Amino acid sequence: MEPTHPIAQDDALPPAATSGHASERKVTIGDVAARAGVSKSAVSFVFNGRSGVGSDARERILKAAHELDWRPDARARALSRSRAQALGLVIRRDPTLIGTDPFFPQFVAGVESYMSTVGYALVLQVVDGEAAEQEAYARLAGEARVDGVFLTDLRVDDDRPSQLGALGLPHVLLGTDRRSDSPGIGLDDAAGIRRAVRHLHALGHQRIAHVSGADRYVHSRIRREAWEGEMAALGLDPGALVEADFTGRAGARATHELLDHPEPPTAIIFSNDIMAIAGMSAAADRGVRVPQDLSVVGFDDIPLAPYVFPALTTVRQDVFAWATACARSLVAIVEGNEPVPVTLPSVEFIVRASTGPARPLSDARQGAPE
Repeated sequence: MEPTHPIAQDDALPPAATSGHASERKVTIGDVAARAGVSKSAVSFVFNGRSGVGSDARERILKAAHELDWRPDARARALSRSRAQALGLVIRRDPTLIGTDPFFPQFVAGVESYMSTVGYALVLQVVDGEAAEQEAYARLAGEARVDGVFLTDLRVDDDRPSQLGALGLPHVLLGTDRRSDSPGIGLDDAAGIRRAVRHLHALGHQRIAHVSGADRYVHSRIRREAWEGEMAALGLDPGALVEADFTGRAGARATHELLDHPEPPTAIIFSNDIMAIAGMSAAADRGVRVPQDLSVVGFDDIPLAPYVFPALTTVRQDVFAWATACARSLVAIVEGNEPVPVTLPSVEFIVRASTGPARPLSDARQGAPE
């Protein structure tokens, strides 16, 4: 529950505590935050008795306040809520490739649609490596530029929640991670992949391959395990697996690799639509027709999916609603309120023209007409 008197951003010592020359600058909450290496919101949380700040960060904040002889001014508390009124999103991808993934524009649109109604802004940074990512979070906290952050692309054994806790930055995970105590909001990726496998099996496919994202990502592993589990449940041997990076180039490369296999698949499930569309193009270059010779399934249902030829069968997830829910929850957390329970739309399996009955192995290899 939010305290009645939050600490102000420019909260300073009363005059008696800053004796000296009249020109001596007063110590502010920003000075305490900078010395402790956290956000001003984290300092506010500690001095208002609110949760959400790790023990190490709390100790640094109290030590910095003591060293600077700073304490909250009750009068200033009543004047301001000490917030940047901004939330951060750090995306660790090659900046030259970020525009190829439609997920992020949809996510940003959903976030902004809610934040604009409550007076918050989004601070977006794109970085291309682990060191740059860590530096970005430290800078956002140290300069008090944001009140909290969205944590995307969850990784196996991800240490970023701990890092953000040490920095005193409230955060919401885009997805769920059983190993983390941080709040997470995610869609059921596994259900979509299981539906795809069952759809293809019903069409007679037995050699169903999967082009996954990098296995270091939690959502890539969830989708791969769902594919493996559903294949086993249907009594099918594990199909071929190729790990890729969600780009069109990787999707095309993976498709060529799979079609060069001694027993090429009759169907491929891709981890996103961009790779699936590139895969259909790569198959066409080899004279392999979709869906007559090879069935293709994507994931995301990007706006282009219904308009490629053939129209792409895919898993639809409501990224806009997902982003809005994440934004609503993070704003509640930074304001000291209990987030409203989230119910997201279920993923949908959208059948279009890129899937069809399985073909015999010899025909699939040659792309022979019916």
